[in-house]
Amino acid sequence: MERSPVIRMNNVRKNYSGVDVLNGIDLEVYEGQIIGYIGPNGAGKSTTVKLMLGLIEDYSGSMEIFGRDIADGDISYKKRIGYVPEVVDIYDNLTAREYLTFIGELYGLDFQTADTRAFKMAECFGIKDVYDSRIASYSKGMKQKVMLISSMLHNPDLLFLDEPLSGLDANSVMVVKEIMSLLASQGKTIFYSSHIMDVVEKISDRIILINKGQIIADGTFSELQHSNKEGSLEQIFNQLTGFNEHKDIAMEFVSSFQEVHE
Repeated sequence: MERSPVIRMNNVRKNYSGVDVLNGIDLEVYEGQIIGYIGPNGAGKSTTVKLMLGLIEDYSGSMEIFGRDIADGDISYKKRIGYVPEVVDIYDNLTAREYLTFIGELYGLDFQTADTRAFKMAECFGIKDVYDSRIASYSKGMKQKVMLISSMLHNPDLLFLDEPLSGLDANSVMVVKEIMSLLASQGKTIFYSSHIMDVVEKISDRIILINKGQIIADGTFSELQHSNKEGSLEQIFNQLTGFNEHKDIAMEFVSSFQEVHE
């Protein structure tokens, strides 16, 4: 039986003030896949995700989520999506209980279900003792845990994670990686974006590299290794994006200390 893609993009293009940010994206993503979506700054990663989330519009080409064209005006598909943005934007004058139950109710959960589920998740992340404290008092890592809980509270079928491990301690990183693996085994689709290449390399079963608004590589890590004859994902990334000056730049940066001293 032929599988239907969770995400289908056909020749998607996006232009900002005369600059082509996306230059003909063709993409199909299926249930149970953990997609590592990587690229240099300005490559079009965030624009791709924001288009799929319906946060920005005015694009050409076609885009389907769960088999429906998102341009048809029906936004019900968003109830099946979770999202952790790179920059945390959170109502930090609320407590975690207030914030998470509010988010849960937005997604259609009743208060008690949202509260019970959120508290259990907070307990798993080691923040149950501050569940009724204002988020303004939280560390960056604790706020990130609240964002992760809010993105998964309604048990979404499609999860967009943009630098989700930012600020987390080592133990929490291991927990989040295991959560992603378990969700994928249940048929959830995870679209994961990060600049931490070794993490993308280890958790993704498919890696998509975008550069200058175009997909320039798509496959498993071993397939990318075979195609590019490189050892690590970082080396493959540098080869395909043409960035080979990192050592020279680092040397020049460090040498500036010596010049000032002299």
